[in-house]
Amino acid sequence: MNNFKSLLEDNPIVAAVKDEKELDLALQSDIQVIFILFGDILNIKTISEKIYKSNKTGILHVDLVEGISSKEVALRFIKENTRFEGIISTKSQVIRAGKKLGFIAIQRVFMIDSLSKENMKNHLVEECDAVEILPGLLFKIIKELSLTLNKPLIAGGLISDKEDVMETLKSGATCISTTKKEIWYM
Repeated sequence: MNNFKSLLEDNPIVAAVKDEKELDLALQSDIQVIFILFGDILNIKTISEKIYKSNKTGILHVDLVEGISSKEVALRFIKENTRFEGIISTKSQVIRAGKKLGFIAIQRVFMIDSLSKENMKNHLVEECDAVEILPGLLFKIIKELSLTLNKPLIAGGLISDKEDVMETLKSGATCISTTKKEIWYM
């Protein structure tokens, strides 16, 4: 956990990639952590190998992989057949199962209103290594959560320029995740 937190603190921009072309761009950048937001059961091994060979940390958003279910057996398949070091999910049971298998586990939460903020506090999996909140431009909430979570806070979604990155980090986020390639090269 401390190694992952240090990795995020040392690399405050995470590439969130939605296809092979974006993955190739992220692999050519100085980005060290890559969130994979695409794929299927047939290509995730190849995707993970590319990331591994580039000496980067690959984290798979398992909810977005075609052909993978929310069951522990699917996570065991990923653990045994890929080189992904971590998983992302909105589902508590997936986070718990991922932690049992030794994955870095990031719980993704959508913040759309005060109710979702309260629900997040009640449904947060204690074992998770980090929490990713979307959208990432919620500076007051980021500040409040960063003071109470005691875990790295990854802010993602709607971050469009350097000012957004700086304000998000200043608010208390450990790092940001973005699909916006221009930000990867800041």
